[in-house]
Amino acid sequence: MRLKVLLGFAVTTISLTVCFAQNSTTIPKDSSYNAQKVYSQIHKDYPYATLVKDELPANVSQFRDVIYTTLPITRFGKRDLHADIFRPKTKKLLPALIMVHGGGWRSGDKSMEVPLAQLIAKQGFVAVPVEYQLSLEAPYPAAVHNLKAAVRWLKTNWEKYGVDTNKIAISGTSAGGQLAALVGTTNGLPQFEGDRANSIASSSVNAIVDIDGVISFIAPASLNLNRKPDSPDIAWLGGSFQQKPEIWREASAGYWANESTVPMLFINSGFSRFHAGQDELVGSLKEWGIYQEVHKFNIKIHPFWLFHPWADETANYISDFMKKVFSMK
Repeated sequence: MRLKVLLGFAVTTISLTVCFAQNSTTIPKDSSYNAQKVYSQIHKDYPYATLVKDELPANVSQFRDVIYTTLPITRFGKRDLHADIFRPKTKKLLPALIMVHGGGWRSGDKSMEVPLAQLIAKQGFVAVPVEYQLSLEAPYPAAVHNLKAAVRWLKTNWEKYGVDTNKIAISGTSAGGQLAALVGTTNGLPQFEGDRANSIASSSVNAIVDIDGVISFIAPASLNLNRKPDSPDIAWLGGSFQQKPEIWREASAGYWANESTVPMLFINSGFSRFHAGQDELVGSLKEWGIYQEVHKFNIKIHPFWLFHPWADETANYISDFMKKVFSMK
């Protein structure tokens, strides 16, 4: 029970720090979710688990903290959003994976995706962890708009980073998995685009990887949770289900899935509540003839992707999935 409380996205003990925007106006930031803290929580029960380190493989190039979009007006002033790019040292155009970190939509940062990104880049892909606006800065749907902008940016800069624009997937972990699924299932829907900033590139992706992220906020496994008024999903969505039922439905990837949905990969922990709505969606994908895979680690660790041996297996699942859906030998 202790682990369930500590490792869920519904964090109840919040540590606040501040970071600085370009105009020195403070942006509130929740620092309660980080890899070292999770490690200290699981080490007793999983002594063989080791943190995956940020170590650049010998055959991989990197570009760090590249600005992918600038928001000219926010309540904290002008705001740059950044991405890291990891790609094999080759001149070939490669499939790309945009990677979205977790943290209950209010904590975490793109650095937590970097070790997994390096493992994936090592296997022949362009891996791109991205920053997005968290709920203390801007509630839903700001993060969705940010991520759609990241897809457009990557397509616009395909030549610089050697990206095959017909083979772009989006992945996410925990809250990031929810976001990745929502971004991917809303391909082509203008109400989710935000400010396109005169971009002619499409924000559509060709595949989705959801790693322990909720598919439907309105599925019983989600709605039946006991929540405090300041729980992360309530804070991000601007109110409880009773207060904002339409928003809870709108933010649910499963609501938007249809016969045109792109292939999906699900990688799960042993906590079923992080898979709310997944079984129903998988059933629909099968009925529609859309390729899908589901893998599960039977462990009571939510952010398993931060640790060996599960990070290595996660990278292999993602690599194998992308090779299949993008017809790579």
